[in-house]
Amino acid sequence: MTPYNKIRALKAIVPLMYLINIIGLSGCGNRDGKVEETVDARTPVTAVRPVHKSISETLEFPALSVFIRNNTIRTTTTGTVEQIFVTLGDNVKKGKLLFAVRTLEASVIQGSVHGDTSLVFKGIIDFYSPEDGVVISISHQNGDFVQSGDELAILSDRSSLVFRLETPFEFRKYYEQGRVCFLRLPDNTLIKGVVTASMPEMNVQSQTLSYFVKPLVSENLPQNLMATAIINKQTKVDAQVLPKAALLGNETQTEFWIMKVLNDSTAVKVPVRTGIENYDEVEIIDPKLFPDDKILVTGNYGLPDTAEIIIVQ
Repeated sequence: MTPYNKIRALKAIVPLMYLINIIGLSGCGNRDGKVEETVDARTPVTAVRPVHKSISETLEFPALSVFIRNNTIRTTTTGTVEQIFVTLGDNVKKGKLLFAVRTLEASVIQGSVHGDTSLVFKGIIDFYSPEDGVVISISHQNGDFVQSGDELAILSDRSSLVFRLETPFEFRKYYEQGRVCFLRLPDNTLIKGVVTASMPEMNVQSQTLSYFVKPLVSENLPQNLMATAIINKQTKVDAQVLPKAALLGNETQTEFWIMKVLNDSTAVKVPVRTGIENYDEVEIIDPKLFPDDKILVTGNYGLPDTAEIIIVQ
């Protein structure tokens, strides 16, 4: 075979080998007969139905617990602290023995008759709790010298504990004396309270008014406990209500919408007009929703209009 004929034979063989290669690869890709799985692009969501119920709009302000009444225990004589019967944090009852103080005269006499057992002069004065309370301060130790009028300890009157809150001047009408409210503690416990008093002057820096809320519970609450005071502003009966999580809005909070389910597989954007809002619910004034409508509450953030979804339990 001439060199020319060899070249022509090679040119004919190369395309044939390329074709065989393609056929072999395509056969390997589907050798087991399985169909390739497709990725489900639907967003998992949960949904609720609208309800008709009463809803209240509330005002919420931070509040701090304080004891407004303390009892200061002072010595009525000059002498030395002989014994202390309490420690910091003790809850004491009225009449509890707190301190024993040896008078200066007793110390002088005891020193002058040292060794003479025929003369006994104790000169000990006991100090008792005037009311129930908590020991929040102890000013002296055993053996300390004290003068008449010196502070020995401070007892907080636990029954005087209130929550103090600051509110803007324009909300003063909602905090009249005797108004019932709620206090949300850091562990989300809600306890009932009542507005008992207000300070007669404004805070110069914040231009707010101070109010005191008395908790209506018997449990012992500590001082300096941060809570949220919640007071009712208005109530609407038979409102169309959704969970707060169902409401979406733009960055400036000027437009609001919800995501409504169609055919259990598509969510559409529905502009809404809202009314009363509280901690976890919102009133939908417009449009009117049907009892069987499904509104997204999770997975709804960032969804476009007519989004493909899958409802999960």
